[in-house]
Amino acid sequence: MLARTADNLYWLARYMERADFIARILEATLRLEALPKDYGGSEPEWESSLDAVGVLEAYRQIYPSVTGPSAVDFLAFDHRNFSSIRNCINSARSNARAVRTALTRETWEAINSAWLELQRFESIHAQKGYFDRETLARFLDFAKKTSLDADGSAYRTMLRNDVYWFQRLGLYVERADNTARILDMKYHVLFPESDQIKGTRDYFQWTTMLRAVSALTAYHWVYRDQVKPWQVAELLILRPEMPRSLISSYSNIVRFSGQIARAYGQQGPTQELAKDVLTRLESLPIRDIFASGLHEFVTHFIDDTNKLGHTISTQYLLS
Repeated sequence: MLARTADNLYWLARYMERADFIARILEATLRLEALPKDYGGSEPEWESSLDAVGVLEAYRQIYPSVTGPSAVDFLAFDHRNFSSIRNCINSARSNARAVRTALTRETWEAINSAWLELQRFESIHAQKGYFDRETLARFLDFAKKTSLDADGSAYRTMLRNDVYWFQRLGLYVERADNTARILDMKYHVLFPESDQIKGTRDYFQWTTMLRAVSALTAYHWVYRDQVKPWQVAELLILRPEMPRSLISSYSNIVRFSGQIARAYGQQGPTQELAKDVLTRLESLPIRDIFASGLHEFVTHFIDDTNKLGHTISTQYLLS
């Protein structure tokens, strides 16, 4: 496979997964913002959301202060934000178009139909300059459904070859990074230095974040207990049966990078780094993560995943 084709497939999947992640971050923050102040609703949530997505500095170059309406628009639709939902779907479609013949008809139609629907939302946004609450809710649902449709069509219709493997590799690298960022956002929201986590605040904020990764039902199935921070962290970091957990994401990264290596007849730094991260996750109990610091663990994990992304690019994609 040409490096350009692999690059398009890899980034197509990453952009679709990122659009879903940002929609989930927006929904979670809107819920937190709506809570009474005693339950945790406060201004820092929008700053935490922008920071979790990695666009806080870009936002501050445009806006003098962090406010809910401007943060929502910047994350959802601002063309100046490379990672806005709008730009992610546009970029995914551009990458898909470049490798149109490598995709099944169903996968291409899922992505192209989403792009066409995006144009309708763009017309609404252009008329008002913003989304009202009802339109924003429909737009976020659209972004999540778009990602689900593209993912499902690829899973159900694509041949299991290097085209599929590069697409899956991009999806799980992005998912690992996104789940870690949601955990880090949670850390900043719930662990201020002078505060304790307890009672109603604990319940509303943690359940909001579990909903952000579609994990609330899974949590109750696994633990059959009230929501507890260390169990939420364990579910999203170390439980392999949880599809968005860090360990599940890296299991799939190892799997699909390994299939690429076997097809091309050569192991490399991508496979080595992915296996190293997975091995550490498999041998690390949740109590050790909390003992050394959840924020420190997540920061190190995000750095490792960024390094993996650079390694994949150097080994397989366009330089």
